[in-house]
Amino acid sequence: MAGRKPITVEAAKQMKRYLMVLVVGIAGVVGCKAPGSGEAPAVMTGLDRVVAGEVSVLDGLRVGVITNQTGRTAAGRHIADVIMDDPDITLVALFGPEHGIRGKAEAGDKVSTGHDNKTGVPVYSLYGATRKPAPEMLAGLDALVFDIQDIGARFYTYISTMSLAMEAAAENDLRFIVLDRPNPIGGELVEGPVLDPRFRSFVGIHPIPVRHGMTVGELARMFNEQGWLAGGVRAELTVIPMRGWKRHMLWQETGLPWVAPSPNIPDAETALLYPGIGLLEMTNVSEGRGTRQPFILFGSPWMSSSAMISRLRQAGLQGVRFSPASFTPVDIPGMATRNKFDGRLCNGVRISVEDGHQLRSVRLGMHVLTSLQALYPDSLRIWQRRVERMLGRDDIWQALMENVPADTIIARWQPGREEFLEKRARSLLYE
Repeated sequence: MAGRKPITVEAAKQMKRYLMVLVVGIAGVVGCKAPGSGEAPAVMTGLDRVVAGEVSVLDGLRVGVITNQTGRTAAGRHIADVIMDDPDITLVALFGPEHGIRGKAEAGDKVSTGHDNKTGVPVYSLYGATRKPAPEMLAGLDALVFDIQDIGARFYTYISTMSLAMEAAAENDLRFIVLDRPNPIGGELVEGPVLDPRFRSFVGIHPIPVRHGMTVGELARMFNEQGWLAGGVRAELTVIPMRGWKRHMLWQETGLPWVAPSPNIPDAETALLYPGIGLLEMTNVSEGRGTRQPFILFGSPWMSSSAMISRLRQAGLQGVRFSPASFTPVDIPGMATRNKFDGRLCNGVRISVEDGHQLRSVRLGMHVLTSLQALYPDSLRIWQRRVERMLGRDDIWQALMENVPADTIIARWQPGREEFLEKRARSLLYE
């Protein structure tokens, strides 16, 4: 070993980048091919671009990472483990949204604060008594990093966590860095009513439609540019965009491996249906929780499968097929507890997605609601407060009670949708 020159810092960094590019390349060839294509993933996430050395914005920073089980490289490594092993970045803290850092908590369960078993760093819950990072949680940080896979629905709470964290970063003079990921249900279709700010809540934090057609990076830009953060603060925002993602892409076209963003969204087909069938959470009809096919199955003990399917087939709903189904919701550890009609046989419908590009999931959900109200006015319960929180308007519940046709209700949303499309255009990153 005598006579060998010491490795300089710059040489070490170059070696790190070379090794990371090699690892990502091997992962793309060996383990992360698009299904059946024999090709590497079409899309490179923000995290994989950092790992590959394409961007170095995190180098030299002390960071807190807001993430969950979806914050992974294409090769399957969790962002916390990646950063912990990176000599140029200091991992100071982790922040867990709904379902926690490693995704073990069920929907609605409080997430505890403690330490991450693998890295040993502190974990702060953002889904319990505290949903916005407190100043003491941010001590010693230069930046907050957000890396979570969203599914494209306003009432899916990860984007609310992001917005509150952006406010905290702005208030505490920290940078806010988003490692972007695909919208798994595409970036072209925009559906549903724009939230009236009077009904702002954790399941509807800003005036965007139910199905917004944006990535988390684009949403962060919009929240910032529109002045929607509390008190009008502006975050010092950096978005690391993906490479290769196009607005027309559904998840299956990205070539990326699916990691369930929450226990009841086990696959990309469920994600497509969720913005519509998720509206059944406003009712006493089972949305399939307590089965292995949540949001694909729905029903109740008093429903007739044939009557429901007949009405839905008359609605001209494209991209989906309906078939009769019976199911019994039960507790599934780590996935579903406290289910509607637990242990009782439900008659209902199974939805099969035949063409995700044609599927208008919010329109589907509204036709399910209006059909239920028409067929079962004495058995169905639609809770007004939940309608206002999830759909973000105060006129929809009354329209449902009056049996206003689904497409008539939807037509009332269009002016707000057009205004939103104009606003969002300035925040888009992809074609």
